[in-house]
Amino acid sequence: MPEIQLGAHTIRSHGVTVARFHMHDWLILLLLIVIEIVLNVIEPFHRFVGEDMLTDLRYPLQDNTIPFWAVPLIAVVLPFVVIVVYYFIRNDVYDLHHAVLGLLFSVLITGVITDAIKDAVGRPRPDFFWRCFPDGIGIFHNVTRDVLCTGNKDVVKEGHKSFPSGHTSWSFAGLGFLALYLSGKIRVFDQRGHVAKLCIVFLPLLVAALVGVSRVDDYWHHWQDVFGGSIIGLTVATFCYLQFFPPPYDPDGWGTHAYFQMLADSRNDVQNSAGMNHHSVRQTELENVYVDRDETSMDIPRSSNTRDTTRMLENL
Repeated sequence: MPEIQLGAHTIRSHGVTVARFHMHDWLILLLLIVIEIVLNVIEPFHRFVGEDMLTDLRYPLQDNTIPFWAVPLIAVVLPFVVIVVYYFIRNDVYDLHHAVLGLLFSVLITGVITDAIKDAVGRPRPDFFWRCFPDGIGIFHNVTRDVLCTGNKDVVKEGHKSFPSGHTSWSFAGLGFLALYLSGKIRVFDQRGHVAKLCIVFLPLLVAALVGVSRVDDYWHHWQDVFGGSIIGLTVATFCYLQFFPPPYDPDGWGTHAYFQMLADSRNDVQNSAGMNHHSVRQTELENVYVDRDETSMDIPRSSNTRDTTRMLENL
């Protein structure tokens, strides 16, 4: 059987079929987007913040080094560009579809987990004091000494979302998926000792780590928030990647599960078709043999009868 070429499976030839097969997965993505929006709208848990607890929460309130709008560009758009470039090199729609689907699942599941924990924990940010009291004058409950914030409601609400870091978890979810994707494509674990390949794989992880460091430098997060966000992002990225691709150290780590399954099904179909044709040929040969035998058996009596008749005439 001739080997099936990757270039034979393009967006035009197989794109609609592959997308329809995973229609329910795309619907789940839409559901995750809705959940993510709801988690950002609802009010987080307002943890008790006593007067004596504000000592470690008086860091200055400043702008983000990496703004919120830049996170999707880093975690989604950058890996997406790499995936599309690889598609134009190999023309494998299975790889394109599954990589994009896995990437989106990675960042959205991470986002839902991160924001759900943020709302449930309600840990104050390092700059919480200035969010709560922009004029620098603290007001506290007479009995419990809990804070009575006078700042902007939305700013205070955001101040209760320190753990875990959303910037960090999203970055590690998207760029961690990209690192796994690249490690499979360039075959990092081919046991040939090419350390340069590792440098390529570690580059996205370095970018994600620098995003996390910026959150501590901007006093928007404690270091524990960044560490927790990175663990969540990497864990989800690994699970989502392995859902569609073999492990990077696998000899077939460069392709998707679906592609190799398609190859196996194609081989089985060809083998079954060949077996049926062979059976049909054998059946035809047997029928010809039976027909020849019948014709021979019918011819033999005729010749014997002719010979017997001749002898009788000679005797007369």
